[in-house]
Amino acid sequence: MPLINYYKLYFSANKEFIRKLKNILGFVPGNVNLYKMAFRHRSAATILKNGMRSSNERLEFLGDAILGAVIAEMLFKSYPYKEEGFLTEMRSKIVNRANLNQLAKKMGFDLLIVYDNKAVNLQTKHHSMLGDAFEAIIGAIYLDKGYNFTKNFLLKRIVEPYIDVHTLEITETNFKSKLIEWCQKHNKDISFDVVDNSEGESAKIFTIHAVVDGETQGIGRDYNKKNAEKLAAEKACEALGI
Repeated sequence: MPLINYYKLYFSANKEFIRKLKNILGFVPGNVNLYKMAFRHRSAATILKNGMRSSNERLEFLGDAILGAVIAEMLFKSYPYKEEGFLTEMRSKIVNRANLNQLAKKMGFDLLIVYDNKAVNLQTKHHSMLGDAFEAIIGAIYLDKGYNFTKNFLLKRIVEPYIDVHTLEITETNFKSKLIEWCQKHNKDISFDVVDNSEGESAKIFTIHAVVDGETQGIGRDYNKKNAEKLAAEKACEALGI
């Protein structure tokens, strides 16, 4: 073990946090502050000197992109004869909010998240906080260790032990049906509206808004209209905690 890692684990001011991270992630972090930020929910954000709020939201944005890229490449190589629609649906099954919440819970992320329990209700805690932290951690690992390390981490520490891709292949995850059933149960109007693309964007891309009681709850974009509706429905389910 490198001396710097030995020091971090046994003598640094953050040694307890670093030991927990090593147990969960399997490695000693370089920039500890990145990982602390990844576990800081916006309800517990700190105010920086420039007035910005420091929470895991920016890391979550980055981690979402990295996670999507790694899973997309894995599926592309695993299913060389499947069409784009199948790959899109499989990726959605793996990276949807409910699945990320479960993964974060299994890995013990809930023990490290910092949040204001007075500002966070139970529904938010169960439906978004864990998944947000999961994506933020991916963003932190990427900035700390680089893309190849992050890719190997996701495949070896997440996909192999926790995700049965072939079981997911035959599992129906129809977010559109779930959303429609939920709206019917709660007497809410639901529509999937096609929205004009911005100037300069390809006319082949469909932009769909999932609108519940007059408010857009999810937006999906895809070259296939049905896939765009599925993506919009998934985002709406996430936003509504379904």
